[in-house]
Amino acid sequence: MTAPEESEQQRLARNLGELLQELRVAQAGVQILFGFLLSVAFTERYAHADEFVRVTHLVTVLFSAAAAMLLTAPASWHRLLFRHGRRAEIIRVANVFALSGLVALACAMTGTVLLLGEVVLGGWAAILLGVLAGLGFLTLWFALPLRERLRTLTT
Repeated sequence: MTAPEESEQQRLARNLGELLQELRVAQAGVQILFGFLLSVAFTERYAHADEFVRVTHLVTVLFSAAAAMLLTAPASWHRLLFRHGRRAEIIRVANVFALSGLVALACAMTGTVLLLGEVVLGGWAAILLGVLAGLGFLTLWFALPLRERLRTLTT
């Protein structure tokens, strides 16, 4: 069926299916990252970590938890509201959750790179790695897609 032949309900069903599939991919990554970050706190080396490492780790864990919450929330919304004629609302809210979850995941992954950089290299080199990771996520996940979207709208 081509797009012009697609009914509003079919389009909504397809959009929801695509969104939930995208979230499944992101959820796997965030769950692995969250588990890794939790396990770090129970290592002997962590007991001797300085305040910068501990605070960065805590903030990174919190971003990872936020990403997990935001990326799984659409499934809950779908489960609780489906068959109530609210698919368009579910998609609208799920899209906000998904984008917010990706921001939180980018922050968590940037924090993880910063932590690893601090443990391996320390100092400014670690900060540089964290900044480069953050810029990479910002560019690839947000700036380039938004630029493409704006380019498409103006042509």
